[in-house]
Amino acid sequence: MSAKTDWRRTFGLREAGVYYALLILLFVLAAIGSSRGLPPYLSAENLGNIAYQASLIGIMGVAMTVMLITGAFDLSVASVAALAAAVLVGLAGSIGFVPAALAALCTAAAVGLINGAIVQFVGINAFIVTLGTLTAVRGLVLILTGGRSLMVENPDVLAHMLAFESTRVPLFWPALAIAVAVVGTGIMRRRPLPIAAGLAVGALALLAGPGVAVAAPVVYLAIFTLVMWAVLRFTVIGRRLYAVGGNAEAARLSGVNVHAYKLAAFVLSSVAAGFAGVLFGCRLGAINPTALQGSELTVIAAAILGGTSLFGGAGSVVKTVVGALLLFTLTNGFNVLNLGANYQGLIEGVVVVAAAAIYTVGGNRRRVRRPVADTAPEAPPVSEGAPA
Repeated sequence: MSAKTDWRRTFGLREAGVYYALLILLFVLAAIGSSRGLPPYLSAENLGNIAYQASLIGIMGVAMTVMLITGAFDLSVASVAALAAAVLVGLAGSIGFVPAALAALCTAAAVGLINGAIVQFVGINAFIVTLGTLTAVRGLVLILTGGRSLMVENPDVLAHMLAFESTRVPLFWPALAIAVAVVGTGIMRRRPLPIAAGLAVGALALLAGPGVAVAAPVVYLAIFTLVMWAVLRFTVIGRRLYAVGGNAEAARLSGVNVHAYKLAAFVLSSVAAGFAGVLFGCRLGAINPTALQGSELTVIAAAILGGTSLFGGAGSVVKTVVGALLLFTLTNGFNVLNLGANYQGLIEGVVVVAAAAIYTVGGNRRRVRRPVADTAPEAPPVSEGAPA
């Protein structure tokens, strides 16, 4: 591949469109806010608030991306998160925060195991199975809560929960270190996009100043995204996940245990949803039976905005996080500019459909130009015999 072609692909709409969309949206909202005499929209406080609002959806979105890469689907994540929050809030007062959080995560993992086992070993479509689980788990939440709101009444436990969720983490020096690492990696691998991303992170950190800090869920999201990105990008496990989603039969014939990888993706998705539920329960110290209802669609929308294929074999967890930030920037902008909630759903839906259309049209054009099967950049060929 020529250097010219690589640059065109790297900065094309299909590869970098979600980054362009986020930057354009931020500057448009900043310009509108400035013209109306509102406080600076691009302030560190407001950007941190957007990241905080997007953190729970981002955590579930990263795991959903891994699941979509394997070619499966999980509609039950919001219900699982609500169930984990109900278990946490229901048990924390009697057994303490940490045991209650572990019980919530184990409960979520059990739901993922059941989902995966039914899909893989019974052979029912994942859409049908998780649609049923969505309803069943929400019913379980209603049973556990008795149809009413629950809250943690022990002040010591509640303080522990709030500290876990609401602690402010200084970000200036870690952001600069990450920027230097990303730029260095981009230079060594001759990849222009990481270089640009690292420079952008460094510039934002310098603009925000040494006093910038974010809430703990943003840090959890960043760590989870970094770990999953490294697994998908650099390990045999990641390559096999792409291979399973790209062509399950070919992966099976290559010796890959397709059932195990898809089952693990279901468990990962549910555990991530459970962790998001724990954070949600800690944030409020209470749980409503209808909490997080409908959030599964936002999670899937974030993955679609990030360019993840619904047919498996392609996707990026980093772009999914940017997709989540894009959705919550829209919501935040509507609230800050007081543009009216009636238009939010309409515009968010149009954005998701437009993004899907761009990725589909771009993919079709590339397939026409290149008859060789297209693969994600994170999906190098599976090398059997290498250690897993």
